[in-house]
Amino acid sequence: ETAMTTTTTPTRMPALFIGHGSPMLAIEPNGFTPVWRQVADAMPRPRAVVCISAHWESLDSAATAAEAPPTIHDFYGFPPALYELQYPAPGQPALAAELQGRQQGAPLRLDQARGLDHGCWAVLMHMYPEADVPVLQLSLPRRLDARQQMALARQLRPLREQGVLILGSGNLVHNLRLVDWAHMNEPDYGFDWARSAQRKLLDLVRAGDLEALADYPALGDDVRRAVPTPEHFLPLLWVLALRDEGEPLAIFNTEFVGGSLDMSCVQVG
Repeated sequence: ETAMTTTTTPTRMPALFIGHGSPMLAIEPNGFTPVWRQVADAMPRPRAVVCISAHWESLDSAATAAEAPPTIHDFYGFPPALYELQYPAPGQPALAAELQGRQQGAPLRLDQARGLDHGCWAVLMHMYPEADVPVLQLSLPRRLDARQQMALARQLRPLREQGVLILGSGNLVHNLRLVDWAHMNEPDYGFDWARSAQRKLLDLVRAGDLEALADYPALGDDVRRAVPTPEHFLPLLWVLALRDEGEPLAIFNTEFVGGSLDMSCVQVG
């Protein structure tokens, strides 16, 4: 009975931001995804995953509520093998309904049709390849600014105590327009402005300065070039908002892809 109690008591979960890069990481050998797997293996097995991905924006706050969310192939121009991938993880409609009843400050819409986008499944297929951990996605609500979104994120804190992994998926430095396609497989190749922005942003991450991060356009030209639109940056702020004072922070995969995408990942706890 003691052993059973031990295995069924939820363990406090870390919160994790993954720099997800290109969908091709789902099928191509690379140096990043094995580290995602190592991180997953080193943490307790989650009861469920709540994912905030750069690739689901909606006007207001929304959550997936399907029993079996479909795999969304939300990209074009890639090899057929990528479109054949499926990640048939079960949904978590009961948790979605619970969050809807608890969320303050912005009504949460339950979306019965929405599936998992590649910002979610292309990461989880490396972390939990059996697709046996239930997954719920939350949207980035365009109506809310960065500080308001962090306030929503803080409402997810109790989930960490209940064995739920909160996963943000985006990129710290993400400027697709300036990608140097000739250097896609050279992780040490990063533009000077991109490296400068990465240093400045990661220093603020380490310092826990969420106010400065929320007001990132005020951090100068390099950061504005690194974060031309907010959707890849905001999932990081969701994860950092879940950090308790003094809680450990780990940063890994700080290499670049194509000079203007960095793959930095941050683990809280």
